[in-house]
Amino acid sequence: MDPVAFRIFGVEVAWYGILISLGILFGIVVATYRAKKEGLYSEVITDLALITVPAAIIGARAYYVIFSWDFYKQNPGEIFNIRHGGLAIHGAIIAGVLAGYLFCRYKKIGFWTLADICAPSIILGQAIGRWGNFVNQEAHGGPTNLPWGIEIDGVKVHPAFLYESLWNFGVFVFLLYYSGKKKYEGQIFILYLILYSVARYFIEGLRTDSLMLGPFRVAQLISIISIIGAIIAGLIIKKRNNQI
Repeated sequence: MDPVAFRIFGVEVAWYGILISLGILFGIVVATYRAKKEGLYSEVITDLALITVPAAIIGARAYYVIFSWDFYKQNPGEIFNIRHGGLAIHGAIIAGVLAGYLFCRYKKIGFWTLADICAPSIILGQAIGRWGNFVNQEAHGGPTNLPWGIEIDGVKVHPAFLYESLWNFGVFVFLLYYSGKKKYEGQIFILYLILYSVARYFIEGLRTDSLMLGPFRVAQLISIISIIGAIIAGLIIKKRNNQI
């Protein structure tokens, strides 16, 4: 499949960018609906997106460049060329959450409340965005004889992007369902971190293009840290609630 969807005045528009943009758009729509149900002011998600989306893109690129520095120090002109791919979702999440926290402090909105509202949108955006990897023939696993394997360069391989996308869609549905049953503010976002990180840890083990830190896959390390951090955060929040 051609990575380029179409051209406008000679400028190539890639499927990768289109799918990421669609993921962001659908996420904003879902989060806006949920924010209204929570009684927040109508433009809160639009205002949040204006801050967090640019921060997430910068974070995603910076993360990828940092852990691929051996290449970029030899090719500095490629550092800002995101048209060739190279956006890491963990970098986007870290930067987006930090920007969201600062936004909440400035607007005097409960961080955990807004995080719960946005969690399903984040995982939905990830589920849609993963299909950009399919178009670019990246984020796949090693050879397999399974019937759902896809052919890359003449070799049948695990469609790791598909595994993650399907899991993410499932988590999206679960988080929407569980939102009406949550026991404390922040639980939906914490569940998002845990559920995504558990799947990412195992799926990352299949991939052939992992960012590495010495002998370790960076995404697996971040997944472990996210799971532990989310569990600790949940215990702290519940303890504080019991003391009120």
